[in-house]
Amino acid sequence: MTGTSLPWPHAPVKVGLVGAGPWARAVHARVLAAGPETQLTAVWARRPEAAHETAAPYGAATVTRFEELLDRCEAVAFAVPPAVQAELAPRAAKAGKALLLEKPLGADLASARRLADAIDEAGVVSQLVLTNRYHPATRQFLSAAQSLEIAGARSCLLHGAFLGGEFATSWRLEHGALLDLGPHLLDLLDAAVGPIVRVRGTGDPRRWIELTCEHAGGAVSQASLSGSVGVEGGSTRIELFGPQATLVYDASELDHEESWPVLRRDFATAVRTGVSGQLDARRGVHLQTLMAQAVES
Repeated sequence: MTGTSLPWPHAPVKVGLVGAGPWARAVHARVLAAGPETQLTAVWARRPEAAHETAAPYGAATVTRFEELLDRCEAVAFAVPPAVQAELAPRAAKAGKALLLEKPLGADLASARRLADAIDEAGVVSQLVLTNRYHPATRQFLSAAQSLEIAGARSCLLHGAFLGGEFATSWRLEHGALLDLGPHLLDLLDAAVGPIVRVRGTGDPRRWIELTCEHAGGAVSQASLSGSVGVEGGSTRIELFGPQATLVYDASELDHEESWPVLRRDFATAVRTGVSGQLDARRGVHLQTLMAQAVES
């Protein structure tokens, strides 16, 4: 039996959801309500009608105050813009709630650090929703990369969501691909090639940005990011080069439905054991530090 198919031996983790936008509806509410590891207990959003539409299909309560949400759960999931998450998540941590966090942690490095410091001070569990990291194929790729001698890597994360539609939200259009897509690709490169110690960026994050990453082992990787190009279905691809045959990771055809049970089990396990996994808030600060370097360069 796989890890996610083993019986869940604990009571479900009671999770409150902050946010009722398209991502909250499509992923967070549905996945958290599916159990058996978690139970969606309540939803709070700044638009009460949207909160009700998100909560009702799963029998969760709609609350009108953030404090009321905290009273109804033991963990809080965030599906809101980064500036809102950085404002509210420290309050949830201070209340002793485990946190399921979106990337990036905040709109800038300073707010991301304040959030991580609040989590450390409260001693609560945290976990990042880095979608690809929970897919079995991604974990196989990262495991295979550990045995390679890597000289360099090329990568891209491209799609057209910023051109229109429900994910062309104001914060994404303002900050562009670096803040929205950068955490995904930088995290994968950092995990596959080795810790990134320096990043240089060129281009316009709202159109196309190129990153050059220097890794601790001496390898160099390139990353292309855009949310404003007409790539049907999007493209996420990494190529690792060295003396051996090239190792290729192509997430374009992955079924992300395979990621959600793994994410849910990982988070619930962290909550029940009181121990965060590798993809915690400090990982988020590392990624945000790299993005800040790209901006400064």
